Amino acid sequence: QVQLVESGGGSVQAGGSLRLSCTTSEVTYSRTCMAWFRQVPGKRREGVARIDSDGNTGYVDSVRGRFTISQAKAKNTLYLEMNSLKPDDTAMYYCAVRSTGCTWTVGYYNYWGQGTQVTVSS
Repeated sequence: QVQLVESGGGSVQAGGSLRLSCTTSEVTYSRTCMAWFRQVPGKRREGVARIDSDGNTGYVDSVRGRFTISQAKAKNTLYLEMNSLKPDDTAMYYCAVRSTGCTWTVGYYNYWGQGTQVTVSS
């Protein structure tokens, strides 16, 4: 059972920055995808950024150029550097792991963290 624990959320003003972290228990799959999703109450959970075992990354259009996903495999940690934050980025952010290739489909991810809240004020 893979356990994921997010941290780093908080409240910032528009234009500010935050760095989210997701610490995972050991993942033993030969191929994985790790991703960040976000969700606003009453709306669907949406993908934000993803990274596969080869280090290939992907971003949703609304965050490309502002957010950077990375991972420190030795520390079993996934990061999301968020710059130039906007009020529309306000959401609960979740990290997730999938045991095969990357996808934006929420239901294909095997494990999820409990989420960390990001609030951006104008």
